[in-house]
Amino acid sequence: MQNALSTPPNPTNEPVLSYAPGSPERSAIRAELERLRDMTVEIPAYIGGDAVYPGSPSSVRVPHDHQHELGTVHQSGANEVEQAIKAAREAKAEWAAMDWTDRAAIFLRAADLIAGPWRHTLNAATMLGQGKNVYQAEIDAACELIDFLRFNVHYADQIYREQPDNSPGVWNQVQYRPLEGFVLAITPFNFTAIQGNLPTAPALMGNTVLWKPASRSVYSAYFLYQILEEAGMPAGVINMLPADEGADVGTPAMASPEFAGLHFTGSKATFDHLWKTVGENLDTYRTYPTIVGETGGKDFIVAHPSAHPAQTATAIVRGSFEYQGQKCSASSRIYLPESLWPTIKEELAEQIESLQVGPPEDLTNFVNAVIDQRAFDEITGYIDRAKASDDAEILFGGDYDDSTGYFINPTVILATDPHYESMEEEIFGPVTTIYVYDDADYEATLDLIDSTSPYALTGAVFAEDRAAIRTTMDHLEHSAGNFYINDKPTGAVVGQQPFGGARKSGTNDKAGSALNLHRWISPRSIKETFNPPTHYGYAFHQPDKDA
Repeated sequence: MQNALSTPPNPTNEPVLSYAPGSPERSAIRAELERLRDMTVEIPAYIGGDAVYPGSPSSVRVPHDHQHELGTVHQSGANEVEQAIKAAREAKAEWAAMDWTDRAAIFLRAADLIAGPWRHTLNAATMLGQGKNVYQAEIDAACELIDFLRFNVHYADQIYREQPDNSPGVWNQVQYRPLEGFVLAITPFNFTAIQGNLPTAPALMGNTVLWKPASRSVYSAYFLYQILEEAGMPAGVINMLPADEGADVGTPAMASPEFAGLHFTGSKATFDHLWKTVGENLDTYRTYPTIVGETGGKDFIVAHPSAHPAQTATAIVRGSFEYQGQKCSASSRIYLPESLWPTIKEELAEQIESLQVGPPEDLTNFVNAVIDQRAFDEITGYIDRAKASDDAEILFGGDYDDSTGYFINPTVILATDPHYESMEEEIFGPVTTIYVYDDADYEATLDLIDSTSPYALTGAVFAEDRAAIRTTMDHLEHSAGNFYINDKPTGAVVGQQPFGGARKSGTNDKAGSALNLHRWISPRSIKETFNPPTHYGYAFHQPDKDA
């Protein structure tokens, strides 16, 4: 019997391994990449703890070598969703009633498994399946996911300890119940950490989950599910439902009266559709569902005339081209003062010319392939139109080749029109656009930044003038949920910069903080009176003594 008020381990951010030449991790990741490349896997659905093999499987291929098959994945549909809802329902009572420290121990063990014996497998799977270089895989699949798991336990402990005040003869309590029903987690291709956090955060709080991983990252999802099982996750708590078409899972799941919550990261169009579907089905549900979503961004860097040119140029290169710009936080519109433009341009040219492009197995490559043919075609469309435009020119890059893998060289567009399409539309690739403004128009440029995009995810200002920094923060208060001063607008760290944006970037429920976990509970206030009254009367309506 557990009757102690346990305190979980205090979390610290997982150290990032360097993978420097001669390091043991460099040798280990190369060996694991070779091992995974030499094997093929058959990826099932996992329902109630059982592997299920529905439908005709589709191929899982390497973005930078699209002839190489990593495995096959079976496609879930309405029948599998129905089975998963049943499994989630059957697991719910015991999982919700479990002491929260026992639930927490499972996810803390998963974090240690990722930090230890599974680290190189999950990193290598992310490199091969999602096209990340070793550093991008390390900070994502290993470090950020470990941080999510450990810090979420810490935040859950804080939440459960939040209790109301009492009055004489009364004991007040708050019970933090899980939602009444199941949570649908729909995860993106670009971050293995988000892929892991979206189903596990609600599960930690006692919910059972239907998890639809992105078809383009199902390879790492397959290994992640195995890690959760090894950590002791009971059958039916998280049910993994792969599908090439998201609607094959989402539509029947959201038609169920037991649908209680949506945890989503993906495109704005998909989130809009899901929200509308929830609205259309409201009469079906037992309770109003919780909707948590993060969509995308058209993230900016603005440099004040007092900015440091080399620092600004470095932020542009890293913020725009790490992981091929396939981050919702990637800097894809840049506003530079005319006075600094020649110096920044020279620094950009030097840095971009030194970037190596190629497969992530070659650890010297900084930029790798984009995720698939659809992304390649959409991104290169922006490049081709810029080449033909009177309002823009290709300043650096502009080359691409999909003969072996989906490679696009880092590309910088210079736009004379601040409303040129690549200044306004999310591209999600290694393309960024620069607009050069007159130094005297700095505050007008801030207003331009605020009004240009419907998104409000991340943004950055570079300046050495403190008054300019304050002016920028005030003008752009609602333009970015994560705002950076003299740093690139990517790389939020769990426990340090809770992540999320508003406007059309999502519900800003801040993954990596207690705010997100609050969305997966339904509090109940409990008042216990120790000596209840035995008559309805109060003092106020008694007659005066001299009446």
